[in-house]
Amino acid sequence: MPSSAPVPRRRLRPRPPQLPPPCSLPPHLRQDFAASLVVFLVALPLCVGIAVASGVPAELGLVTGIVGGLVTGAMRGSSFQVSGPAAGLTVLVLETVRTFGAAGLGVVVLAAGLVQTVLGLLRWGRWFRAISLAVVEGMLAGIGLVIVAGQLYAAAGATAPDGGFARLAGLPGALAGALLEPGAAASVALAAGTVLVIVGWPRLPGRAAALPGALVAVLLAALVTALGGLPVETVRVGGLLDAVRPPDPGAFAALAEPAVLGTVLAFALIASAESLFGAAAVDRLHDGPATDYDRELLAQGVGNTVCGLLGALPLTAVIVRSSANVRAGARTRASRVLHGVWLLVFAALLPGALAYVPLPALAGILVHAGWKLIPFRGLAALWRAHRGEAAILAVTAAAIVATGMLEGVLAGLALAVAKAAWEASHLRVEHTEHTEHTEHMEHPDRTEHPDRTEHREHPEHTDRAEHPDRAKDTGHPAVLRVRLSGGATFLRLPKLLDVLEALPRDRPVELDLSGLHHLDHACRAAVTAWAERHAAAGPHPVRLRPLPGP
Repeated sequence: MPSSAPVPRRRLRPRPPQLPPPCSLPPHLRQDFAASLVVFLVALPLCVGIAVASGVPAELGLVTGIVGGLVTGAMRGSSFQVSGPAAGLTVLVLETVRTFGAAGLGVVVLAAGLVQTVLGLLRWGRWFRAISLAVVEGMLAGIGLVIVAGQLYAAAGATAPDGGFARLAGLPGALAGALLEPGAAASVALAAGTVLVIVGWPRLPGRAAALPGALVAVLLAALVTALGGLPVETVRVGGLLDAVRPPDPGAFAALAEPAVLGTVLAFALIASAESLFGAAAVDRLHDGPATDYDRELLAQGVGNTVCGLLGALPLTAVIVRSSANVRAGARTRASRVLHGVWLLVFAALLPGALAYVPLPALAGILVHAGWKLIPFRGLAALWRAHRGEAAILAVTAAAIVATGMLEGVLAGLALAVAKAAWEASHLRVEHTEHTEHTEHMEHPDRTEHPDRTEHREHPEHTDRAEHPDRAKDTGHPAVLRVRLSGGATFLRLPKLLDVLEALPRDRPVELDLSGLHHLDHACRAAVTAWAERHAAAGPHPVRLRPLPGP
């Protein structure tokens, strides 16, 4: 057999080690970079419009947006939620500026930020989720109504009357009068055109719809105003550093006033609730890490503290920018930090561009933003499913329009607590009948139950039993067992006493309280007193089994 020749071995050359490229970029930076530009374009007109509507220089809106990106955006909490000036706080900011001045605004925002920071450190962020959703939606609806009415008056160049309902009732007349004046008519037409562009732009086919509608509307309004020479006012531009005015040390003495403290608590409560409820909504838009509510509250508090030190507007998480951030493909917190960088670059290099922005266009942006705060579809669905919650929403919104932000929120919270207390005291009453013989055969040890209380008296009584045939057949009177379940509170005391006092007195009664999860002092005293009266008026005992401990 021929021998096979040996196969020569091939010498393998070692591969050189693969080194990373010298300029390797962090993962997801491209997606975050693109998303940050989209968020910047969405946030820019909103920052300016909210500042103007709040009665402060437009630059302060940019300052708040910068802080929301660079400070709050860099902190842990929610990975995709974007913070900045919010339309939901416009009404409260305007009231604060009118009452305490621009200098007092910084003190209020700083104190509210410290309150949020302390609550975040105490890990109370999760408890803000215990606020009734109907109250929050009612608060936003009331804010939306006030914003829409106020900005329509601003677009018409008319003075808004005092009182929320008077303001709403006077809108048709103000708009009709504005159409008779050329300058006011141009202003109203520019605001209406802005709203139409914002609503219709996303429906365009192709890539053009990717641009934010509010930005396109502002650019078109500025172009039409410049080319047509329309007699409308534009944004007054100062300087970024001139607009930043830290509060004076003497201004902090105002914190001793009850009115100022109430405003601080209102800022902290509303901003925190809006941010944390917004975080829950944003979490439903992505499959990334969920929000840490305690850390997010801490981040919001630090951001508002910085805004207060700079004399700027308060910030809160904004669902419009946050949803735009998610839909643009953001992957990390870098997108919201970079959006703050772009706002800073714009405010530093191109502040003069704001002078071309017409005020009616900003009014149109806020009219659209306020309209979106009113949950028309949600209110109809809520009315069909939970009318009590719908009533809370409507009362909260109406109270905010009629009185003010703080009073309306407190009214909504009080109504929600009252509704919860009423529902928690739901009481169910069941009647069953058993013969005394059957009771002893099935449960021979019940007569010695330690929790049973018997009341025996022997006055003359001539009433007849409802079922005499059953008593003759067994030789024992029928026992009427009444079982209570649910919660017995003073709110249900009239119903409970009506049921007990209607029971016949010619038969033994057994009141089963084992199904109650709560028996308050008022009901306990009423049940005990009824048992004594009922036993004294008839020949048979009343058994309470078992009576919950106090």
